[in-house]
Amino acid sequence: MKAKIHPEYVEATVVCACGNTWQTHATKPRLHVEVCSHCHPFFTGEQRIVDTAGRVERFLKRYGLQESGRPAAAKVGGAKAKKEPEAEG
Repeated sequence: MKAKIHPEYVEATVVCACGNTWQTHATKPRLHVEVCSHCHPFFTGEQRIVDTAGRVERFLKRYGLQESGRPAAAKVGGAKAKKEPEAEG
């Protein structure tokens, strides 16, 4: 390894948006995170959606889904009616 090119590895304090803090080692003394193992839905078993900038709402709106993932009720008058083929004879 070359000398004097690697960052210093120090003890760091990690702070989550939920208020949880813990100690680790990193190249910076203080780290800020949005989600940790105490508040992430995967680890808590909670069925909430972690949304960033309305992306989930945009997806649900685009594909006509509700929050539960089931299709929303069909819109009245929104879809064009199919024409039945004319009977010859």
